[in-house]
Amino acid sequence: MVDAVLETGDQGRWRLSGELGFGTVSGILKDSRAGLSDGDDIEVDLSGVTRADSAGLALLVEWLRAAERAGRSISFVNMPAQMQSIARICGLDEILESSG
Repeated sequence: MVDAVLETGDQGRWRLSGELGFGTVSGILKDSRAGLSDGDDIEVDLSGVTRADSAGLALLVEWLRAAERAGRSISFVNMPAQMQSIARICGLDEILESSG
């Protein structure tokens, strides 16, 4: 499995790349905690995600919850088709699309 990498840039722009699975998302979640409490709204570019499973989707849902608790918005752009399919099957596609 290729490690997942989270790059946090200026003005709340994040880029997520690699494989999002049970073995990688806990590290990404841990690395993102501080950034979720900063003041800017967040836009996460998912174009670098090469593979994802339900754990990857759970990461996005957890980010939505954490952003809401912090009074911020978070949006996801360039979501790979595989993640979109999983979200649709789980009934989360509308929630993720309306984020932000």
